[in-house]
Amino acid sequence: MKNEGKSAQRPDNTAFTQQRLPAWQPILSAGIVIPGFLIIGLAFIGIGIGLFLTSQTIQVQEMDYTGVEKDSPCFRCTIPSNLNCTCEVTFSLSTLFTGPVFFYYGLSNYYQNFRRYGVSKDYNQLTGDTRYFKSRSPEEDCSPYSYDSNNNPIVPCGAIANSIFNDTFELYQIINGTKKQVPLDGRGISWWTDYNIKYRNPSPVNGSLAKAFDGTVKPINWPRPAYELDLTDPNNNGFLNQDFLVWMRRAALPQFRKLYRRITDGDYAAGLPAGNYSLTVHYNYPVLSFDGRKKVVFSNVSWMGGKNNFLGLAYLVVGSLCVVMSVVMLVVYAKFKFSDDDDA
Repeated sequence: MKNEGKSAQRPDNTAFTQQRLPAWQPILSAGIVIPGFLIIGLAFIGIGIGLFLTSQTIQVQEMDYTGVEKDSPCFRCTIPSNLNCTCEVTFSLSTLFTGPVFFYYGLSNYYQNFRRYGVSKDYNQLTGDTRYFKSRSPEEDCSPYSYDSNNNPIVPCGAIANSIFNDTFELYQIINGTKKQVPLDGRGISWWTDYNIKYRNPSPVNGSLAKAFDGTVKPINWPRPAYELDLTDPNNNGFLNQDFLVWMRRAALPQFRKLYRRITDGDYAAGLPAGNYSLTVHYNYPVLSFDGRKKVVFSNVSWMGGKNNFLGLAYLVVGSLCVVMSVVMLVVYAKFKFSDDDDA
């Protein structure tokens, strides 16, 4: 009986279960390893040079407008009593800033990756489920931004939505002392998956998106409710507002930038011509309380994306190490191999 029990538990007598499948085990010899390291190193160096040179061709214009310094044009806007403050940042371009130009806002010392902050939202609300607007309580993770002081539900709830970046910008080219506004395109700046899959607006009530939000209030720090985020484009409201979607995709590092607009239309389709420019900043977003900084960044892209010197340098360093290691191994191999031959 014992033998029958052992036989029943024995694996099938197949090549797979008995580990008899054909196998190949490489024999690493000096004739394989040394040329392999050399070829890989040269390939990495070639790729690194290409990436680094391409990165050098990408143009970047970066300007801090936090207003900490007293000589900053936005210094007066940091005074808490100055509400609805506007400041003007000027800059010059010596050559054509090749288009398409991407316009970013940047924040530093801002930890969007903090766990408690990251979970502070209600996915049911953000998918347009109106049951979680009123009849069902918002997620506990939204606290303390679930209800206002009158116990009205906040939609969208949570710290992420409440802290949405709300500085706005207008860009002008100065031609013979006259300002010419540069058109800024805010269409399609969010991730495709966020706009088409992850977030949904509630179904309009009698054709009105605003009525779907009846009985709710806007987040505490918002100047307008979700259904009025864009007064110029009715299709860019609610949870599908492009700026809202960009903000809700959290950054992994405390220093980050997010896409604000693109410059692709009209006289600026080919880029920003050389000349003087003025950026009007509607200064609303406070950062000094946590020693943060704010900046705007203009950049173009290449086949490898935005400017990134690190990637090219990393390939160059790894490739150089591979070449050095191949030379070292060749010297060691030649020394010991030939000395063994002489002894024989």
